[in-house]
Amino acid sequence: MASPPVRTSSRDAVDALLTACAGGDPASFTPVYDALGPVAYGASLGVLRDPDHAAEVTQEVMVEVWQTAARFDATRGSARTWVATLARRRAVDRVRSEQARRERDQRDTDLSTGQAARDVVVEDVERNLEGSAVRRCIEGLTPTQREAVVVAYYGGLTYREVAEQLDAALPTVKSRIRDGLSRLRDCLGVRHG
Repeated sequence: MASPPVRTSSRDAVDALLTACAGGDPASFTPVYDALGPVAYGASLGVLRDPDHAAEVTQEVMVEVWQTAARFDATRGSARTWVATLARRRAVDRVRSEQARRERDQRDTDLSTGQAARDVVVEDVERNLEGSAVRRCIEGLTPTQREAVVVAYYGGLTYREVAEQLDAALPTVKSRIRDGLSRLRDCLGVRHG
């Protein structure tokens, strides 16, 4: 004669099923899963507030229940309480893990932003060094070359405007600027293209 089906809704029945499951019988786990899966899901959802994450945690918890059913002790509490506790702990671990990941990502972002700031400093230093080299090289030009180059490039003037400002002939100004730029390229180590 077949034994009557076990009602998994009563506390004692669920506890008994979980205890039977500890022996490793896969068939005994199906009613345990049916009875305690919703408990794990509810506890997980209460912490995570995200149905997808709660479903993932429920699966992890139920695998843990299957693997560690022998640890269940009915004298210390019900199977429902045990599973709910496992689910809450795992859900809290998920929240902490997610928070830690966000903090790591933020630190990485901060470091990469900080690196960009350091690159700006390096660029400023290089620009200052280049500026110093340019000033040193300009000082090495003849006075007439220096005057023509400075007025043309720092004043943003055309050859004709430089000639008018310096009261010099246009071909003379062009020659001074061309020779001055050539000496600047040599001084700065810039190769002619």
